[in-house]
Amino acid sequence: MTQPTFSQKLQAGSTFPDISVTDLHTKTHVLGQPGEGKDWQLVVVYRGQHCPICTKYLNKLQKHKNKLMDTGVDIIAVSADSKEQLESHLDDLSVDFTLGYGLTEENMKALGVYISDPRSEKETDHPFAEPALFVVDQSGIIRIIDISNAPFSRPDVDILVDGLQWLRKPDNDYPVRGTHA
Repeated sequence: MTQPTFSQKLQAGSTFPDISVTDLHTKTHVLGQPGEGKDWQLVVVYRGQHCPICTKYLNKLQKHKNKLMDTGVDIIAVSADSKEQLESHLDDLSVDFTLGYGLTEENMKALGVYISDPRSEKETDHPFAEPALFVVDQSGIIRIIDISNAPFSRPDVDILVDGLQWLRKPDNDYPVRGTHA
């Protein structure tokens, strides 16, 4: 067993790092910069096509896309997969939000996500990010962070969406939480 290396984790209330990914239409997307006329962005980092739990999670997120968009929250999901792996993954995905590919190890380290090596070539052919989720506001500030080191530990989509709907109501004036390091 190799000795683990430790990564620097992003902090709630900090500025989201400048990271770009490409979608299947060769369009470049800067993570944390929403599209579709929205002012916040939900950035979902997933393990890749080899992960059936990721596939299930992304498909469930699709069922809440309209609620998120109505709340002003754009969605992008990204992985370290290649374009070919993402194209193959589309056979199992039923989503129409943006999917980006090609996260590099440098990108993953900048995001502070846990990085794993494949168990075998059957799994995948490259190091990949474990699940993470970031909600970034119109100023590029990280409002919510969830970083996991296992595929089965991630926020419940129903609770997340309900929480974002509540958070976006101006009368609630909810601050960024967890800002004490």
